Amino acid sequence: MQPERPCFARYVALGDSSTEGIDDPDGAGGYRGWSQRLAERIAVAQGGLHYANLAVRGLTTAQVCARQLDAALAMRPDLATVFCGTNDVTAPRFNAEKVAADIAHMQRALVAGGATVLSFTLPDLTPLMPLARLIAPRIAALNHALAQASRNSGAILVDFAAHPVATDARLWSEDRIHANSAGHARIAEALAHALRLPGSNTAWRKPFPTALKQSRAQRCAAELRWTRRHLLPWLLQGALRRSSADGRSAKRPQLTPL
Repeated sequence: MQPERPCFARYVALGDSSTEGIDDPDGAGGYRGWSQRLAERIAVAQGGLHYANLAVRGLTTAQVCARQLDAALAMRPDLATVFCGTNDVTAPRFNAEKVAADIAHMQRALVAGGATVLSFTLPDLTPLMPLARLIAPRIAALNHALAQASRNSGAILVDFAAHPVATDARLWSEDRIHANSAGHARIAEALAHALRLPGSNTAWRKPFPTALKQSRAQRCAAELRWTRRHLLPWLLQGALRRSSADGRSAKRPQLTPL
């Protein structure tokens, strides 16, 4: 006998730029993203859903916890997603224990409030950009923290890091930090499968049917373009102590129906 699929009334998403939806354009000047894709999938499956997205790009895990958790709890969600940590592993200093404690606190609080909580791991980005080998140990520590926190809190953890397709360049935007539309769609499908939504399956884990082929010249040109458009501006922003979160508010701060 198959277990009964859960039914959700209120979904709240907490996080940073990934949860906000960067780089998955919605066609109207904003971003759609995996969280909204998942919400839409749930709404179709069960005939409606109230959805809020508290995410703000540029926030660290501590900032997500401080700025979003109380607001999320006040909405009494029965589904919540918690994904953050990318801005921690790319910061000058990284405290794995503090990040782990903040993630665990958010998960526990949401679970205690009656929510099903979903989180997911971040894959090693080295196949996408060689410089990422410098932060690979931090990503491993973040994923370990996520796994431990999820075990202790009862949150559901989707382990993208365990699947090689997670670092296929065809799922990532030009900046190599954010998923593109195809990547956001895969994340939404993985979370839908974790929730046992109708029509969901394990196809999100499968590699592309053909390998990605690039010549040496194409790879060199891509590296130069990435350095000019993304790495150097990011280094300048850090030197000036600026954050992409400055002056920004939540994408969808109130529960509204889909």
